[in-house]
Amino acid sequence: MSILIKPIITEKATADSELNNKYAFVVDNKANKIEIKDAVESAYGVSVTKVRTINVRPDRKTRYTKTGVVTGKTSALKKALVQVAEGETIDLYSNL
Repeated sequence: MSILIKPIITEKATADSELNNKYAFVVDNKANKIEIKDAVESAYGVSVTKVRTINVRPDRKTRYTKTGVVTGKTSALKKALVQVAEGETIDLYSNL
C-alpha cells in the first residue's frame, strides 16, 4: 500500500512551499498522520515537524441531457499538508 499518491502542484501550494516550508500531497484515505510523516521522511530524506490532513468530499453533479438526467460524482480524496524542518526542502520537480 502506497501512502503518498502524488504531490499537489498548484499556485497556492507552490507559494506555501517557498514561503513556509509546507508541501501538499494527495495521500491514501486510510493513512494517519504518523504513517504520512514516516512516508515523507523515507521518500524525500527530510525531517517533518508537522502534518495536517484534510478529507475532501466528492463533488456531485447533475446534467440534463436528451436521454434524461445523468448524475455523477468525483472521487473523495485526502490531502496532507506537511511542514518540513527549517532549512530543508523537497525537490518535487526532480523526478518528472
